[in-house]
Order: sequence, then C-alpha cells, then structure tokens
Amino acid sequence: MFFDTLQALCDEKGIAMSALLDQVGMSRGNIARWKATDNPPKPATLIKLAEALGVDRKRLERAAESQEAETEMSAHDILDDVDIAFYGEYKELSEDDKAVLRDMVRVMRDRRAKKKQEE
Repeated sequence: MFFDTLQALCDEKGIAMSALLDQVGMSRGNIARWKATDNPPKPATLIKLAEALGVDRKRLERAAESQEAETEMSAHDILDDVDIAFYGEYKELSEDDKAVLRDMVRVMRDRRAKKKQEE
C-alpha cells in the first residue's frame, strides 16, 4: 500500500512523515487518510513527496498504482450488495447488470489514469 511505502521511505531517510508533509506544505491529516483509505495522493503530490525525499517518483507511483489495483479488485464485493431501480421498479442487480457496471468502472478508471499521465 502507498502508506507503507511512504513510511518505509521516511524511515530510510530518517524523517518523520509529519515533518515531510510540513516540508511540502501539506496537512498532517493526510497521514491518517492515506493510512485508513484506498485513496493514494494525486500525481502532483507524489512528485512533491518524491522530490522532498530525494527518491525517484516512480517508487511512489508504483505504490499508488498498486493500491488502486487492489481497490479495483475488490469492486465486485461492493456490487454484490447493491440493489438498484430499473424501469421504475426496485430489484436486485443481475449478474449481467453487475458485469456492465464493472466494465463501466474499469473504463472510467482507465480514462482517469490516462488523464493523470497527460498532466
């Protein structure tokens, strides 16, 4: 996960994560968010952190991408419990409906990743 990689890099460099965030002008609240959620930082933030640590940004990008991949793999679990209204009638999603939603999520994530790369 991203948090673990960042913590290991901070330990390696002998800097507290809170001091690192202070150095790059970020709120310390990000530490708890990165530790507790599946949302890694945006590419611009990864660059700032990598520069402050004096490491190749690819190390942080790989950790962030790995975390996003783990989140995507768990998407089916979320859909298994989702009920939705179709044609004015409330019913449980069929397996075909779930497959369509998973495909839509993959397309949106691919577009988001492509857009991040273009930034």
